[in-house]
Amino acid sequence: MDTTTIRKEAEEKMQMSIEFLEETFSRIRAGRANAHILDGIRVEYYGSHVPLSNVATITTPDAKTIMVQPWEKQMLKVVEKAILDSDVGITPENNGEVIRLGIPPLTEERRRQLVKQTKQEAEEAKISIRNARREGIDELKKAVKEGMPEDMGKDGENELQKLHDKYIRKVDEMFAEKEKEILTV
Repeated sequence: MDTTTIRKEAEEKMQMSIEFLEETFSRIRAGRANAHILDGIRVEYYGSHVPLSNVATITTPDAKTIMVQPWEKQMLKVVEKAILDSDVGITPENNGEVIRLGIPPLTEERRRQLVKQTKQEAEEAKISIRNARREGIDELKKAVKEGMPEDMGKDGENELQKLHDKYIRKVDEMFAEKEKEILTV
């Protein structure tokens, strides 16, 4: 193993942490309609559980409404029940054609809870970034024991540290942006 390979593997893991965090943040609702908050909902469709987006069109006609239009009329009740049973926390309104979800304004307490949840998610991303750095450093130490020059090992560790710092900064920026979005009334 050379330092470049080890660094690339560590950077890949760090990048995956960032992408996972972005996806997680997109599901946290911040008072505005966002179709991604329905991503985790699965519905019964011809004997199998499929994502809601596979059986319906999900749109946001305005900042306070999400509209779900099932492709088949008989799916209306199934979709409505799936939304009710989910942890989205919004009661759907069914008019026989489409299902509307009115996004309620967030209370101050709920905003604080969301910021806490967001901070926890950011912390978990940081932990996985640190783990990627630690694994890379362990690989480098093993390579040094197997005959890699020590100064190359040290240079590799410094590169990993710089990568780590860059990704941790990115997580902090993402958290600050999401926190601002949640706290903006």
